[in-house]
Amino acid sequence: MKRNSSEQILTLLRKRGSLTALLISEKLGITKEGARKHLLNLSDKDLVKATLKSEGVGRPSTYYSLTEKGLSHFPNTHADISVQLIKSVKKLLGNNALDLLVKDREADIYNRYSNDIKDAQSLDEKLDIITNTRTREGYMAEWTKNDDTYYLIENHCPIANAARECNGFCHSELRNFRLLLGKEYSVEREEYIINADNRCIYRIEKIN
Repeated sequence: MKRNSSEQILTLLRKRGSLTALLISEKLGITKEGARKHLLNLSDKDLVKATLKSEGVGRPSTYYSLTEKGLSHFPNTHADISVQLIKSVKKLLGNNALDLLVKDREADIYNRYSNDIKDAQSLDEKLDIITNTRTREGYMAEWTKNDDTYYLIENHCPIANAARECNGFCHSELRNFRLLLGKEYSVEREEYIINADNRCIYRIEKIN
């Protein structure tokens, strides 16, 4: 079922951070006035906020982005119970037990993903499979290429609250990407949701 324009606008702003009504209308193939109507409705619901940005000569442009309530529209998987369980493990069993939990999750993810990509013949195919899997898991993942550099982008993190409580989850995901893509590629995280960036971006380059 095709999502309505308001849902599409929320998803677009989650992916791109902030956009003008004109850019939103162009991306979604609707009129500028139609985009403004949806944005006004979303603003009335406290899902979207407007910010004026100066772009040189002339009047400032109005950019729209998600509010905290808007961001919460994209759920963090079992956020509250995950954080409670992490705190309980730390309190009752200690950090070593938490490390074992993270490593077990890391191994499970690696095994599943490596099985998914075992027949992939190129980095492009691997990234197609990985981003599709990550998107199903709530990461809103995609990848792009600029010259010889690839970028794996996660526009949402469904485990953000748990990751803030235990950054071992983020370290394990970076390790997995490095293992899955192979020793011939370097993988570095350039943007990081936990550091208040809008998304996580991994830069992937072939090692000469």
